[in-house]
Amino acid sequence: MPFEIDQAYVIYGFAAVSAILLAEAAYLLLFKTASYRSRINRRLSLLTDQPDRVGILVQLRRERGLNQHGDFRLPIASLNRLILQSGLTMGLPRLALFAAIAAIGIFGAVVMMRGDLMEAAVCTPIAAVVVPYVGLCMLRGSRQKKFGMQFPDAIDVIVRSLRAGHPVPTAVSMVSREMPDPIGTEFGILADEVTYGADLETAMRNLYFRVGQDDLPLFVTAVAIQGTTGGNLGEILQNLSAVIRQRFKMRRKVKALASEGRLSAVMLSSLPIGVFVVINFISPDFYGSVWEYDLTKMMLGGAIFWMLLGNLVMYRLVNFRI
Repeated sequence: MPFEIDQAYVIYGFAAVSAILLAEAAYLLLFKTASYRSRINRRLSLLTDQPDRVGILVQLRRERGLNQHGDFRLPIASLNRLILQSGLTMGLPRLALFAAIAAIGIFGAVVMMRGDLMEAAVCTPIAAVVVPYVGLCMLRGSRQKKFGMQFPDAIDVIVRSLRAGHPVPTAVSMVSREMPDPIGTEFGILADEVTYGADLETAMRNLYFRVGQDDLPLFVTAVAIQGTTGGNLGEILQNLSAVIRQRFKMRRKVKALASEGRLSAVMLSSLPIGVFVVINFISPDFYGSVWEYDLTKMMLGGAIFWMLLGNLVMYRLVNFRI
C-alpha cells in the first residue's frame, strides 16, 4: 500500500509524546503549584519579589489613587472614590496620560470626519470626560460583582479559621493567602492595616470604603457588634454567608426571569440602527437630499433621546436591588 507506516516509528512517536506529557506532569506537580500559590493575587505576587509588607501596602494604596496614609489624593472625592472602587492599578498619572491621548485621538477623528474645528473643540472635552467615566463605572460594577461572588467563600474561610481557634486578624489574613483577586488583595490590605496599628473595625470600614460592595456592611457590622458585646462570631458569620448566598441566588433567578425584557431592549434598540445601515449600504443617496437640513438633525437627535430614554426605562424595570 502507498501509505504504509512502519510500526517502529509509531511506537517511537507515542514514546516521545508520553515523555513530553510525563515531563509536563512533573513540572505542574513540582513547580506550578508553588508558583500559583505565591501569585494567587497581586499582593502575594508583589510580596514574592519584595518582602517589605509596609512598602507593598503603600504601593497598593498609591496604585489605587490613595496616599501612603490611605487618604484621597484627588480634590474631587467622588472621582477618587470611583477610581478607588474600580480597582484600577495603573496609577493616576498614567490614567491622565491615557485620557489625554484619547482626547487627542477624538479631536483628530472629528476633524477628519467633519472638517470643523469648532465641533472638534466641543466634542473632545466631553468625550475625554465621558468615556473614562463610563469605563471606570463598568470596571467598578464588574469588580464589585466578582467580589460579591467570592465573598461567601471568604466568610467560610474565616469561619473555619475561627473554629480552629485562630483570632479574627489571623482568620482575615488566611483569606488574603488563599483567595484570588479582588478579594485576596483587599483582605491582605485589611490584614496589613491591622498589623501596623489600625483597629479591626476601622480597617474593615476602610475595606468597605475601598470596595463599596453591598454585602460588606453586614460583615463589618457583625464583627463590630461581636467585638463590643461578645458572642459566637463563627455562627454569626456562617448565617451571614448563607444569607448572602440566598440573595445571590435570588439575583440570578431575577436575572433569568428578566432575560426576555433585556433581549427585547437589545432588539428594539438595534433595529433602527440596523435599518439605517442597510438602507445606506443599498442606497447611499436615500438620505442625501434631507441630510443637510436642520430639521433632520433635530429629529434624529430627538429619536436618539427617546431611544435612550426607553432603554433607561426598560433597564430600570429589569434591574433592581435585592
